[in-house]
Amino acid sequence: NRVEKARSKQQERFKQIGLVSNAEMGAKEIKNFCPVNAESQGILQMAVEKMHLSARSYHRVLKLSRTIADLEGTENINPEHIAEALQYRMR
Repeated sequence: NRVEKARSKQQERFKQIGLVSNAEMGAKEIKNFCPVNAESQGILQMAVEKMHLSARSYHRVLKLSRTIADLEGTENINPEHIAEALQYRMR
């Protein structure tokens, strides 16, 4: 049920631009649909420095964070969404 709601939210978000899911977003869509607050940006910056994230990896973390926020039913990407997405990247 939670996944269906998140999928529906994504389809509604992207209906005007022809995308279906967060995974399909490019850099332009990420900029529009994945805004982060200062605290989240700080976490991302720290991850870039400590985990040596590439630009591609940075964007993948943002897309995953957007999906986590959708699954939680929140409109904004919060620091805990960024942290969870980064946990999945750790090796």
